[in-house]
Amino acid sequence: MVFFKKSVSPSLVAEHEQILSLFKRCDVNKDGKLSKDEVKAGFRMLQSRFPGFRTQRAFKVADKNGDGFISEAELDELVDYVLDCYEGSVAL
Repeated sequence: MVFFKKSVSPSLVAEHEQILSLFKRCDVNKDGKLSKDEVKAGFRMLQSRFPGFRTQRAFKVADKNGDGFISEAELDELVDYVLDCYEGSVAL
């Protein structure tokens, strides 16, 4: 379940869940965490013009423990970054 600090439209919640699902599908080795290559693949699926740049920025924002992976606990930070970057115009 996703908890937001303020009132959020149902469409934004749905978009959050779709992006979350997209990145979970990118975990090709099913180890429960996303490598930089897996995150980059996610940005390619989102049709990012600069997937390498977006991946670098995403890790600065979401990789809170600095281990070089986006864990299950850090996924919401990644999704929030994506939503901030694309502001409701994510190509899913």
